[in-house]
Amino acid sequence: MTKTLLAAAAALLTLTTLPARADIPASDQVRVESGRLQGVRADDVVAFKGIPFAVPPVGPLRWKPPQAPAAWSGVRDAIRFGAICPQTPNFATPKDAVQSEDCLTLNVWAPAAASKPAPVMVWIHGGGDINGTASEPQFDGAVFAKDGIVFVSVEYRLGLLGWLAHPALTAEAGPMAPLANYGLMDQIAALTWVRKNIAAFGGDPRRVTVAGESAGGEAVLSLMTVPAARGLFSQAIVESGGGWYPGAALADAEKGGVERLRKAGAAANADAAALRALPVPALLAAGGEDVGAVIDGRLIKAGPARVFADGAAAPVPLLIGSNSGEDNLMGDAPPADMLKWFTPDQLAALRKAYGGAAASDDVALAHALYRDQYMGAPARWIAARQSAKAPAFLYYFEYVPQIIRTRMPTAHHGVEMLFSFEAMARAPRPIRVITDADGAEMRLVHGCWASFVKTGAPDGAGWPAYAPVRDQLMDFGDQASVRSSVNRAAYAILDGIEQKDLADPR
Repeated sequence: MTKTLLAAAAALLTLTTLPARADIPASDQVRVESGRLQGVRADDVVAFKGIPFAVPPVGPLRWKPPQAPAAWSGVRDAIRFGAICPQTPNFATPKDAVQSEDCLTLNVWAPAAASKPAPVMVWIHGGGDINGTASEPQFDGAVFAKDGIVFVSVEYRLGLLGWLAHPALTAEAGPMAPLANYGLMDQIAALTWVRKNIAAFGGDPRRVTVAGESAGGEAVLSLMTVPAARGLFSQAIVESGGGWYPGAALADAEKGGVERLRKAGAAANADAAALRALPVPALLAAGGEDVGAVIDGRLIKAGPARVFADGAAAPVPLLIGSNSGEDNLMGDAPPADMLKWFTPDQLAALRKAYGGAAASDDVALAHALYRDQYMGAPARWIAARQSAKAPAFLYYFEYVPQIIRTRMPTAHHGVEMLFSFEAMARAPRPIRVITDADGAEMRLVHGCWASFVKTGAPDGAGWPAYAPVRDQLMDFGDQASVRSSVNRAAYAILDGIEQKDLADPR
């Protein structure tokens, strides 16, 4: 790092380092490697927000692996969230959020008093790798801290700032330096920070559960399958994280990166310095939606499905599942967009396996396949493979808040988070009427998640570890119960297609 950059970083830290506040007890301070932090206490939970886990990835550090944060003097005020990573806002974006490339921060909620080191849960938000933030109100970690868990939420680079491959960046990097997957590098840096610092908050660095939903769930699967993350966590939770996505080949991702940055104003032969001069709004406009993991051959050498199929994923307990209404993500996409990936013989077999409306109606079949090909079948497939080396717990989430059932008949993508976080009242679109049944479901689901973090097993309604021979899961419906996997006949066909794809050397 240059002296100029170090000076700039020190100046930035000076702006956010304050003397101890008289209105906050000095006992709500901790010392981490970089310096002292001042948190704020409420209801026997102390929250520390906006903690830098890396140097701001700005200027010459844009599209570089994250670097350890600089030290500060005095006491740093950690009572408010940091900036969110640049993105196009959506309905879930906090209205008061400030965007900045200087966004590599995390937040910690810790029990105010703990008699022994507490288990840790590290949350990776979703949003398709282009949206989302750890500061969404539904992700308030106090609900887990009240259970005796130290909860951590992480910001990571998004869009083209987080997932860009480009020949100029490849040429600049060292022969073994990781490429393209800057968002994943940020997550690994945050987990490394947790290992080094979480004991200061009362957490046990040997008992870390990494958890995420949607793109965050995909990230957890990547973390389970890349060597650089090995040993940074001891358990994993994947909510609607897919798992059969292959990841883009580096050469293809580089071609896409050239085209996207051309739209952002870069010349075809632009060097890395010229790319780093591009303004953030232009990068957001050129980014598109299909960004994510790249098989760079350095950080990521194979997609998660390949690694799980080879039995090489991290041997850690896993809680994984999907929802009954994942197909809401299809929106108004025509059914042909989904059906085109299957041969006529495969479609005929799938129609027979599903029966009902899907047997003859393309729309119904496309929605069933979207739900199962992208989410349901991969979750079961991964649980089966992980169960050979560690306990795996599979779920299917069907419960819908009672007041919205007339307009949401199935459990849409992400709705389970309202329950795992007991967040119906804190959601981006809060549920104003919470029935007794809703409250009971929230307590049940949250209790299962908290129990898994603390003990490695979800203590709720007799949820068994997954075993392929029994093929049982926990069904979170109006009456939570253990049952055989849903859509088993269709899953078997989809599993066979995936196995054939993995065996194809192309």
